[in-house]
Amino acid sequence: QLQASGGGLVQAGGSLRLSCAAPRNIFSTSVMGWYRQGPGKQRNFVAKITTEGATNYAASVTGRFTISKDNAKNMVYLQMNSLKPEDTSIYYCNADPIGPGGDSWGQGTLVTVSS
Repeated sequence: QLQASGGGLVQAGGSLRLSCAAPRNIFSTSVMGWYRQGPGKQRNFVAKITTEGATNYAASVTGRFTISKDNAKNMVYLQMNSLKPEDTSIYYCNADPIGPGGDSWGQGTLVTVSS
């Protein structure tokens, strides 16, 4: 139900913007976020944004990544600047519902940062 896009290959120091499209009923009632999973690693939190627009980031991306959303388009974005090789991961869009129900996940989009 969540469609993530925007991954690709970029050199260290470069930028990418990820996008996530969500159904309206999920987008409007969930905390939307991004997670990532590197090779041989577990999936980890990257950033999230509440329905009111409050944001929270993992320490490793604070100051470099920015999460935002477009309520009219039901879209969530992750602007990634100053990318490092250690940012190489599959990035997943996540919807954590405010009410009852389980999380929704997108299919993932691969980000590769070359040194």
